[in-house]
Amino acid sequence: MIPAKPANKISTVLFDLDGTLIDTAPDMAAALEILCDEEQHTRLPFSEVRPVVSNGSVALITLAFGDELDQAVLERLKQRYLEIYQEHLAIHSRLFDEMDQLLLQLEQRDIKWGVVTNKPGWLTEPLMQALGLAQRAACIVSSDSTENRKPHPEPMYFACKLTAAQPEECVYVGDARRDIEAGQNAGMKTIIAEYGYIGDRENTSDWHADYIIKSPSQLLALL
Repeated sequence: MIPAKPANKISTVLFDLDGTLIDTAPDMAAALEILCDEEQHTRLPFSEVRPVVSNGSVALITLAFGDELDQAVLERLKQRYLEIYQEHLAIHSRLFDEMDQLLLQLEQRDIKWGVVTNKPGWLTEPLMQALGLAQRAACIVSSDSTENRKPHPEPMYFACKLTAAQPEECVYVGDARRDIEAGQNAGMKTIIAEYGYIGDRENTSDWHADYIIKSPSQLLALL
């Protein structure tokens, strides 16, 4: 009888940044409020802004100011928003509850962890530094680290290169459909961070991830 092939051991856990590793919504929402005040525009409640944070600055501008903006106006508002956000990058942003303990557990078990995000490096790197995470992460892959962004697999393959891991040894945790697609496109196991910035209208079962976790602590049990 031929023995069953053992499952690949997970050597590396990769996280999306906003809404998965770090709760950045308070600072990103605050920056949007400042922009609305500057433009004498009505602020939005935090409950409306939070589910959109993972989709980036253009999505937030569109949410607040409408989707029929002139391209030049959209670009001006986007640039101003990013300037404000950069100035208020790590005031209220924190690791999600239980995440610090999870990272410690991974490190104690010699499981590498890193970040693959569509956030640009000039925002990602300072944020990771401010929270004392940059030196701990085995890799930090931002939107400008590779030619293509998620859901393209190139950032995922680059993370594998940086961590000396094979895709089948990696698991990718994210809170957006493109996160799960990126992991799947690269041949990784995928996990939905249900505690993240997922809107009520999203049907996460359609994403066909391998697993769903309601809190970071549940990841250890899966590993």
